[in-house]
Amino acid sequence: MASPPLTAQHFINESISMSDRHFDFWPEALPHHLSVPATNLYYNVEVAAARFPDKPFILFYDTPVSFARFKDETQRIAGYLEQVCGIKKGDRVLLFMQNSPQFMLAYYAILRANAVVVPVNPMNLTNELRHLLTDTGATTAFVAQDLLAQVQPLLDQAPGQGLDHVIAVAYCDYLGQETTTTVPAFVAAPRQQFTGPGIALWHEVLDRQLIPGPLTAGPDDLCVMPYTSGTTGQPKGCMHSHRTVMYNAIAAGEWFGSPQDTVLLSVLPLFHVTGMQSGMNGPLFTGCTVVVLPRWDSDAAALAVERYRISTLALISTMVVDLLFNPRIAQYDLTSVKTIRGGGAAMPAAVAQKLQDLLGVAYVEGYGMSETIAPTHLNPQARPKQQCLGIPIFDVDARVVDPQTLRAVEQGETGEILVHGPQVMLGYWNNPAATKEVFAEIDGKRFLRTGDLARVDADGYFFMVDRLKRMINVAGFKVWPTEVEGYMYQHPAIQEVCIFASFDERRGESVKAAIVLRAGMQESISAQDIIDWAHQNMAAYKIPRTIEFLDQLPKSGTGKIQWRSLQERELPAPGKEAKAPSKG
Repeated sequence: MASPPLTAQHFINESISMSDRHFDFWPEALPHHLSVPATNLYYNVEVAAARFPDKPFILFYDTPVSFARFKDETQRIAGYLEQVCGIKKGDRVLLFMQNSPQFMLAYYAILRANAVVVPVNPMNLTNELRHLLTDTGATTAFVAQDLLAQVQPLLDQAPGQGLDHVIAVAYCDYLGQETTTTVPAFVAAPRQQFTGPGIALWHEVLDRQLIPGPLTAGPDDLCVMPYTSGTTGQPKGCMHSHRTVMYNAIAAGEWFGSPQDTVLLSVLPLFHVTGMQSGMNGPLFTGCTVVVLPRWDSDAAALAVERYRISTLALISTMVVDLLFNPRIAQYDLTSVKTIRGGGAAMPAAVAQKLQDLLGVAYVEGYGMSETIAPTHLNPQARPKQQCLGIPIFDVDARVVDPQTLRAVEQGETGEILVHGPQVMLGYWNNPAATKEVFAEIDGKRFLRTGDLARVDADGYFFMVDRLKRMINVAGFKVWPTEVEGYMYQHPAIQEVCIFASFDERRGESVKAAIVLRAGMQESISAQDIIDWAHQNMAAYKIPRTIEFLDQLPKSGTGKIQWRSLQERELPAPGKEAKAPSKG
């Protein structure tokens, strides 16, 4: 484990060296510095339960979980972790399930036991889980019953080489009321009875009513370790303390002005940092109510907005596209929505305009990483810019530098984003070499190298250009895929598109597009139609020379389009053959 670097305290009262031009667009009446409680994150549960004991924190298919119940159940689960599973301060515990009351309860029960949450993508398979288990040294996991088959081989290991304890979760345990919302089959599935050493059922854990020991973890102890996507090498655990998580749990609520009676939709995956902070940790701190959906469903989301007068939606761009093009959207009353925010991928301008026309709401984008436990940049709600990362938030020093020399580039030029702020991780778990590689010291400050390319405009707003290694070189001309995607989304037949490089014997690389057409357009639009249209809308070297039509684009568990999987299939590693397309 790497030595702990600077904590948030080192950032207080530091002068920010970046230009002050973005402060001209700073949210009105907000200070530039954000003070956060120097406490364990679990303390927020105790405060919320004392303030709003009977108020619903969670609404799950119309079944409420009050703040008082939330506190009671997290304590009982923490007692089980300590007394039965042998969890001690600093131990890592895996959390492997979809969005649900159980995810949120288990997350805070782990913290109440002074342990560290390791959130796991529920799309992971056994071998991926094995890496996490080996890397973290975890012996206990919370697992949804439909995912238990992936975990079972890890229970059948010799002592000390696999999981010792699994708490099996049935989502239906929190379906306590009738609902007119369509409940997915995997949520409504009856509780299964699992037997065997090491497996306990969720309700059995609660029924034991065990009492945990004192809460001793402090603000600089480890809190949660989200794992990076693993696009290069094995995934790495991002070490976050209670202090770093607390900072961004509070920042977005302050930025957007979300009072305690705000009702939010929690549908972004909770295992991912954006969903974790915007759909769980932030609302808990404030005392808001969250309507939880395990997976994205545009009808269920629209019905929830109508029924609970939801005012704030955190959605990635692909979700917004699906919502806007739902043929039944006019049947729902969505007038309560005042804020739609998100990030992960730039919102196409054509889609943002449709959102504005339909709901009268601007899409407010932000920027962050697992390494920063969500945002370092947000657009001001009163002055957002389209396809823009926003401006650095409270206490963040963000710079755009030459990736080779780390010297600042001129305004408007493209360079790598570096960030320094209180929400930046401590380092990568058990990986000092990777930690050293991702940090750079400039002007006596420790900056995180994001690997993202951006430019800054005259107002101090940051605009993503691309990932550092995603540029396509077409006969010496640089093509940025996100720019081409922005053009392609203006075509009336295109629902989703991903741009990547293909091999060209003459040019070295050329541009290829994987496209999902809108419903009913498959028979009337050809690849040549798309190419001809592109010739009329962008420079010749940017035009996709090859079009591949797919039923759907590959996406991660957080809903982001996985351009790398398409790229790697097209330009495989040396010695490997390219895979055949699934549909052409």
